[in-house]
Amino acid sequence: MSGGDAEAAALVRAELGRLAAAAARGPVLDLACGSGRNALAVAAAGLRVIGLDRDRARLLLLARSARERGLRVPLVQADLEHGGGIPLASARCGAVLVFRYLHRPLAAEIERVLRPGGVLLYETFTRIHREVVQHPRNPAFLLEPGELPRLFAGLEVLAAEEARVAVPAPAVVARLVARKPA
Repeated sequence: MSGGDAEAAALVRAELGRLAAAAARGPVLDLACGSGRNALAVAAAGLRVIGLDRDRARLLLLARSARERGLRVPLVQADLEHGGGIPLASARCGAVLVFRYLHRPLAAEIERVLRPGGVLLYETFTRIHREVVQHPRNPAFLLEPGELPRLFAGLEVLAAEEARVAVPAPAVVARLVARKPA
């Protein structure tokens, strides 16, 4: 099954109402979107969404999936770790989605592209994840306990948790729902 055929993350499904309200402020940015399971779900809900990833092949899969479903998903190819940040204007996005990706220096960039009142949904692996699955092993890609809300100190935390999940694969993740102050 390609990422474009996979079900959206549980957090995206649970927060679709909040995303719809945030999308009235600007498009939803799916950062490090891969082949687009979350971007496609957001677009299918009738929301404006932009998919951003460095992997051209995965973006092409997303483009094909969107086209087959009659969805509009503008795509941006960018290397977020070596390209000087997120290539979007400040306060451009009503919401930002980040799933299973961590590059700590991007926290300020994510806050920068969010509009006042915009929402961040973030979910990625914690250090404890290594006890469940061997990948990723690099500590640069694993959060310390309680770290995710601290990375976004400029945002109002609406919900935060660290939990074991089974879908789409066993993992230990941190989740954050936060809003940029108006």
